[in-house]
Amino acid sequence: MAAGMVVALNAGTAATAAPKEPPLRLVAAASTVTIERWEEGPISLDAGTHVVAGKTPFEVRAKRASFSKPIAATQIVRSGGKTKEVRLPAGLLTDFSGFPKFTHVTLKDSAGHTVAEQDQTFCPNGTGSRTRPDAPDRSPYPMACSSFMPFTIGSVWGIQSGWSASTSSPWWAGAEPVDVPDGTYTATVSVNQPYRDLFGFPANQSTATVKVIVKTVADPGRPPGLRQGGPAAATRSGVPLKPAAQRPTGKASVPKGPKPDLRALPAFSVQIADDTPHPHAKGEGGDFLAFAANVWVAGDSPLVVDGFRRAGEDVMDAFQYFYDAKGKQIGYAPVGTMEWDARDGHNHWHFTDFAQYRLLDANKQLAVRSGKEAFCLANTDAIDYTLPHANWKPENTDLHTSCGYSSSLSVREVLDVGNGDTYMQFLPGQSFDITDLPNGTYYIEVAANPDHKLYESNTKNNVSHRKVILGGEPGARTVTVPPHGLIDG
Repeated sequence: MAAGMVVALNAGTAATAAPKEPPLRLVAAASTVTIERWEEGPISLDAGTHVVAGKTPFEVRAKRASFSKPIAATQIVRSGGKTKEVRLPAGLLTDFSGFPKFTHVTLKDSAGHTVAEQDQTFCPNGTGSRTRPDAPDRSPYPMACSSFMPFTIGSVWGIQSGWSASTSSPWWAGAEPVDVPDGTYTATVSVNQPYRDLFGFPANQSTATVKVIVKTVADPGRPPGLRQGGPAAATRSGVPLKPAAQRPTGKASVPKGPKPDLRALPAFSVQIADDTPHPHAKGEGGDFLAFAANVWVAGDSPLVVDGFRRAGEDVMDAFQYFYDAKGKQIGYAPVGTMEWDARDGHNHWHFTDFAQYRLLDANKQLAVRSGKEAFCLANTDAIDYTLPHANWKPENTDLHTSCGYSSSLSVREVLDVGNGDTYMQFLPGQSFDITDLPNGTYYIEVAANPDHKLYESNTKNNVSHRKVILGGEPGARTVTVPPHGLIDG
């Protein structure tokens, strides 16, 4: 939904299910929907329609074999206690934001003239709910589809049996707002024919018509904030969801068994920025190469690090915890420290030496080192939910759950399997000072666990490189970023 908009559902009931429930059907939540907007801005075409799953869950898994391969999608079909995999058409998905051109929305005025229409992307994940009393009380599926992260590897999308998912494309997934005057309209939402055939929508339950009232209000409320990797959170600051356990006692040990596998994705959102906050900047007026970076966890165990404050100091002692195959804690080991970072954009506890950024020259020799080596860990982005041990609903999905206050006694920072932590290019330390560097080819190196302080199952995949080409003149530098395989982000 576009910023500054609220959808109000007036009286109405969901359509009654047919005697033989189809695998998927389109339902209008109400016969009338009011879209409020602030200061006569554009609106999102959200007619309050939903896709409802039948007697079995609707589930699709999308994955790329490498960054040089296209996305392949498979539907998981359950019937009679059996499960089979159905390969969806090649080229159906070009990214991980959802099914493109899933629905077509037409908006007509009172005279029957079409004033707006668009195809919309459909993400089956989200904040849906059950639509009948006997439906399961919980859904196992993730809360969102990947949209911001260009280097997503694998996603799981689904609608629990008897649950629903909104068909409206949210503004953060690229939905185009439309500009129409206040008034009363008729919206027709239809599942496009390829998807009707592919997923078994009945002809009489694949289209819905809704009365739409558009009106301007003084201030419908402030839009939800953006987190640095996706749409669900606010900023990189906040309070812990709960305090970490007491400081461990007894002998530390690193038991055999499951371990996390830290991996660094290639840098993305690379750009030239003037006066980017940087701990080693020589002063205002320089040239900086800013970038976003993500370190994620594969393997068969989450990365769990608890910090315990030293009395009277802005330092915590950090311990990594280990778990068996059933998730029972079986050991711990000291892995360094956490420090309080009081800089703007941070203001929370950072685990030190989690990752390292370096800019390498054409021969991959060090040209510039970033001063940022400390991070607050949180599951900001789903990277590969098709992994066997992936957690589709991680607990700390924003910084409010893991970073702590300046007065915190302890914090817990976690990266779950299949999830990664993105630091965007506007944050302090996410840049290199290139003021004195000559033009030419360079590589942004992102290294996870550079000093091997953390215990993991594999350290051979901890480093990534992204090629960049610097040009221009001092004060007006340019950067060209060639695609990384098929990824141009």
